[in-house]
Amino acid sequence: MGTLKEMLAADRFAAEAGVELLEISPGYAKTRMKVTEKHLNAGGVCQGGALFTLADLAFAAVANSRGRLTLSLNANITFLRAISEGYVYAEATETFNHGRVPFIEVRLVDEQQQPIAVLTSSGYRKSEELNIDELE
Repeated sequence: MGTLKEMLAADRFAAEAGVELLEISPGYAKTRMKVTEKHLNAGGVCQGGALFTLADLAFAAVANSRGRLTLSLNANITFLRAISEGYVYAEATETFNHGRVPFIEVRLVDEQQQPIAVLTSSGYRKSEELNIDELE
């Protein structure tokens, strides 16, 4: 047994992107990523896939915070403002827990709390219980 935070640390893609899981509680999670040169696209701003990866790990933390394996069904991201350096934070909240189908919203902001993007996603909560004994 271990923690959900330890389980999610095994997400190699998010780790390679520099995503850090800061906080998890039932129905809530916060992640962050420092935007560096490796995250920039040809236009000189953070690539949308990097921001999606940040939001996706926050989604995974919230979706799995109920103790059952939950996978994404769909996700929609709206980019509001470009960023080319500094930290981006993603705060995810479960807006509706419909048993097997949770609905989660993830808000991405910069260090000054300026909005960067919003992701909405639904998941499918399987019967399989996670092999964890606590969240953090």
